[in-house]
Amino acid sequence: MSSAGPEDQDPAAAELEARLSAFLADFLGAWPPVGELLIATSPARHTPGWDGQVRPLAGVATPEGMVVSVPPEHLEQASSLAAAGRAAFGAGVGELFGRPSARLRSGIFRAARRLVDLGEPGEWLASEYPRLPGWLAAFPGEVLVSFDDEGRYAAGVGLKRHSALGREIAVGTEPAHRGQGLARGLVAQAARRIFAEGATATYLHAPDNFASGAVATAAGFPDLGWRSIGLTGGEG
Repeated sequence: MSSAGPEDQDPAAAELEARLSAFLADFLGAWPPVGELLIATSPARHTPGWDGQVRPLAGVATPEGMVVSVPPEHLEQASSLAAAGRAAFGAGVGELFGRPSARLRSGIFRAARRLVDLGEPGEWLASEYPRLPGWLAAFPGEVLVSFDDEGRYAAGVGLKRHSALGREIAVGTEPAHRGQGLARGLVAQAARRIFAEGATATYLHAPDNFASGAVATAAGFPDLGWRSIGLTGGEG
């Protein structure tokens, strides 16, 4: 096992940056942001996601600007609305989807900027493997799992496979095993595998989930002020 720590420089940084840009350009339809708000479109807006759900609006914001992706049939209207600025777009975007009271939501968006070696605390298993918690069963394919010395589930990672270019890491740890570094070790291990398979790893969490943020930072996913953008509320 390498003795490299979280603060060591990663020679793969340039490749990680290039892969992130390629994933976002494909997933959103345009990247990087041009101006305060750029409206784009992508086939992904009509394609079922990792969980089978279609998400007609998705976006990523940076301190320099924001890209919001909508279905092609909404591109012209959304672009006109965006011309009035972010506030006007956020207030009126729900109308485009028949959800007048819907508003934009945001979360912390992080991407792997370094490959961190914290060992290999987990093993890759089919998500339907016995003894795993129900939340991991929602992830198609393999999940990364750590068991304690008595063979009981301790922590795990599921991958939201957005495309061949990008996979989002979700992690959970049983209360009795928190504070042992398992989550950060699993996230770092998963990020290295994603990189080896030619994709980029991303990580999202709520702004007030400081524990999740600490895990991400330690595993090579710094908070650079980027935010994920989605649509919430106004259903029915």
